[in-house]
Amino acid sequence: MTTHFITAEIDLQESPAKLHQEIIAELENRGEPLRWAVTNVDVKEQKATVEAIVTTTTESEKV
Repeated sequence: MTTHFITAEIDLQESPAKLHQEIIAELENRGEPLRWAVTNVDVKEQKATVEAIVTTTTESEKV
């Protein structure tokens, strides 16, 4: 298992629930999220910056 620190930009959504779903979906594309936080919101660009710690499993660890 490998741990990674990642930063992602997420488009702002019309509701907090949809934003949460979008963040989780993006993080799961990169690994299994352990923890994450919205660290910046750019209202002009309609983007949220998310910093997260995710883990990934190598092929040899899946066996």
